[in-house]
Amino acid sequence: MNYRFRMVSLLTIDSFIVLVSIFLAHFFLNPFNPVIDWMLGLSSIILLISHHALCFYFHLYQRIWKYANIDELISLCKVIILSILITAASQLIIFRDLYERGLFLTLILHLVFLCGIRMLWRYLQLRKDDAILKSPLKRKATLILGAGVSGRSISIELQKIDSILNPVVFLDDNPKLKNLEINGIPVVGDLRELESVVEHYNIKHIIIAIPSLKGEQLQKIIQKSKRVCEDVQIIPKYSEFATGKLSYSKFRNVSIEDLLGRDSVVLDNDSISKKIKGKKILVTGAGGSIGSELCRQIIKYEPSILILLDHSEYNIYQILREMEKIKGCTQLKAEIFSVENRERVQLMMEKHQPNIIFHAAAYKHVPLMEENIHSAVSTNILGTKNVIDAADKVSVSSFVLISTDKAVSPSNIMGMSKRIAELIVNEKNNNSFTNYSSVRFGNVLGSSGSVVPLFKEQIRNGGPVTVTHPEMSRYFMTIPEAAQLVIQAASSSKGGETFVLDMGEPVKIVDLAKQLINLSGFSEDEIEITYTGIREGEKLHEELFYEFEEKYSKVHPKINAFTNEQYISEIRNKLQNNLIYCEEELERLLQTILNNVESKNTARMVSN
Repeated sequence: MNYRFRMVSLLTIDSFIVLVSIFLAHFFLNPFNPVIDWMLGLSSIILLISHHALCFYFHLYQRIWKYANIDELISLCKVIILSILITAASQLIIFRDLYERGLFLTLILHLVFLCGIRMLWRYLQLRKDDAILKSPLKRKATLILGAGVSGRSISIELQKIDSILNPVVFLDDNPKLKNLEINGIPVVGDLRELESVVEHYNIKHIIIAIPSLKGEQLQKIIQKSKRVCEDVQIIPKYSEFATGKLSYSKFRNVSIEDLLGRDSVVLDNDSISKKIKGKKILVTGAGGSIGSELCRQIIKYEPSILILLDHSEYNIYQILREMEKIKGCTQLKAEIFSVENRERVQLMMEKHQPNIIFHAAAYKHVPLMEENIHSAVSTNILGTKNVIDAADKVSVSSFVLISTDKAVSPSNIMGMSKRIAELIVNEKNNNSFTNYSSVRFGNVLGSSGSVVPLFKEQIRNGGPVTVTHPEMSRYFMTIPEAAQLVIQAASSSKGGETFVLDMGEPVKIVDLAKQLINLSGFSEDEIEITYTGIREGEKLHEELFYEFEEKYSKVHPKINAFTNEQYISEIRNKLQNNLIYCEEELERLLQTILNNVESKNTARMVSN
């Protein structure tokens, strides 16, 4: 029921009741001579005008009578009594007479009819709601936060479909909407009343329908909602709503990614399409969290062939099944082996002749690599070298290494291995027609080895949530965000760059843990946070680039391009016999390699 129709309906019903009351009172008192004189006619007009004026003054036409209480009845009685008094005063002033019995009976009929019809409406609506609650569907009382265009669309969608969610109430900060009905659903207040409304209406589900919200505002509403209701969903991004694609099936549960408060990534689709459409694309590590998301994003740009390489048969099977549903005209090719196998890498490259390579195959779990240094060297360094060399031999157009912020001043095996991989990329770019570049970013929420799945498991088990250090911070990105920016960086590469993605401000791990506890519907008093101490190879704070790296361009609002002249040559000769070393010796060798590169850079800076 829209505002205009509701207002016209109330004015019409009230006008009818007011006029019926005064004329019916006159007929009751004069059954044999019901003459309508000038005094009665003017009194009816004055009573009608004063009634509507007082109703507007007391906001009675904005009340939702389905949820009326004693306050609404008292206001209605005030309106009736005051309108009768105004009519009586006008009779005395104009006619110097008073129709006492007629006005008294009008007052009684007025009270009975106006209060009665509103209470009857309330009774019928509550019976209807009760019938819904008792129905076999067991529908859940749902609160929609936001009564704007998107909130209204959601309410219509839920009313049309056979949904378990029953929208019963809106909250919106627009004061003009308060106490109005939208599609038969009342707007009862603003977001400050969330807790009381959830309790009063026995809300079991909340939908956040304010697409313009982001950052801290969105964080606060999500956290407040999760504290009072376990089931909280959020509408998809505004673009889906704006293009008419919004539907209940696209609602999603709020997640820790929503608390980062990051703006949506806006891509230069033209430049990406020119780079990828109709080309043969190879993604190594295609079954991993980053690799699989790269595949999802790349296939949107219609490559002619998408080659998926991973050493895990199960991972390839899973991502292939997903890609088959959305591949369009793109051919899918699967390769199952490890990039450590140099001969297989070369044969695969000659077989498919890819135009662009996204190299995401790597081991990335810091504590595990501390104990498996040979695996880090074989895959992250020599495996990368194998793919780089094979790409050069078949004249691949562009090669992009997926790197990490842990490669900057590395303090652990994983970081050292990725830093050496970056230096191999730099070296090859100087001696090849292929454009080689690296993309460096921080922790990816939801990826394998991320702290978020661990925190969720600990919260499900009742705690404690374990954090290494209260001051430890990290840069975070979502998986789609990282993959999109990697593709954008690749479309801008001219060779030799290290692209660094803008991840906003670093986030304290303990703050992330607290947000996740709140998002799970608990307070910090209920789930304990304990500190376990910094593990071997970890740093308190990560860096994104070296001081000597020169930023020469910003290729995208969220991507900075850096260049440096550091590189490593003949790395294969230095590490191909790595198995002959014990772990301590191999770690010292990696450190020596990096120290030698650093000393050359220092000498070059001094000479300049």
